[in-house]
Amino acid sequence: MNKSLRVSEKWFNRGLWLIAFVFAGFLIGLGSTLVSNLPKVEQSYTIDHFIENSDRHIKNSLEIQIKKNEKIIRSISDEVDKQRLNVNASAENYNSEYQTYQNWLATNRTTKYANYDKDLIERTNKLNELKKKQREAKSIIEEQAKNILLINQENSRAQAQIYTIEKQAKIKLKLANENQLLRVFIYRLLLTLPLLALGVWLFVKKRKTTYWSFVWGFIIFALFTFFVELVPYLPSYGGFVRYVVGIIITFFAGKYIIKALNEYLEKQKLTEKLPEQERKKDLSYDLALDRMNKNICPSCERSFSNLLNGDFCQHCGIGLFNYCKCCNMRENAFVNYCFSCGGDNNVYLKDK
Repeated sequence: MNKSLRVSEKWFNRGLWLIAFVFAGFLIGLGSTLVSNLPKVEQSYTIDHFIENSDRHIKNSLEIQIKKNEKIIRSISDEVDKQRLNVNASAENYNSEYQTYQNWLATNRTTKYANYDKDLIERTNKLNELKKKQREAKSIIEEQAKNILLINQENSRAQAQIYTIEKQAKIKLKLANENQLLRVFIYRLLLTLPLLALGVWLFVKKRKTTYWSFVWGFIIFALFTFFVELVPYLPSYGGFVRYVVGIIITFFAGKYIIKALNEYLEKQKLTEKLPEQERKKDLSYDLALDRMNKNICPSCERSFSNLLNGDFCQHCGIGLFNYCKCCNMRENAFVNYCFSCGGDNNVYLKDK
């Protein structure tokens, strides 16, 4: 920001830059919304879209059979749990009865009870019956475990067949998704490239016009959209496009700057040969004051020393300081009026 600008002018410029960024922000928001909705123009694919009708019928039948088998397994598991409870109960009953039998046996051996043989047979038969129930429950558990194993094996074969069907469909799904992502990326590219081209044109032709704030806002939006919003669904393509375009822009921008610099240096050499009054006519008032404040010659843009109170640029010879014709006060040669007396400062006098 130039120091010689009026305070209100500085604030107006700041306000215009604020408008540029706000304008760019709204454009970026609109562009982001548009870009985010681009995938919706394409159909969303699932694996079912790529399963053949015959395979789909087989797959549905297998899935139904798997569900039936899972239901049977749950029923068998409930029965197995029930039989395990029976085994545990039978084992407890057997242990309790066996302990009673041992006590009875010890007692009757001591007292020589008359009905010893008859009771011994009855108690032994009862123990055998309890043991038989325990074995039967274990046999049921083992049989049901075999049934569960067979059903699980059947389900595994069905799952393998379903996996084979889905594997073929997944290959087709992956290819379709890649093609879809490429199409969406091309949609993005077709949207962002014209914006970037328009932004470059505005920068070259319109950046110094009255409505420069809107021009810069659009330029910021175009650059952001291309280098940030162009986040591709296929990273390799996006990387190539962005880097190639970046290289092209950098090359032409560098070429333009080098050419402009050479032309500027040639122009400066020719300007320095012109009479002083002609050179001053081509200088901007604010630019000249800004350079003088920085001890830079407004004409040749080289630094000068103000320590020796010299009045001319030692590089190009242009007058840098005047003496007021009214009060003879040494003044900046590019200001319009003397800061001491307010007189016109357009005449160089040195008659101290």
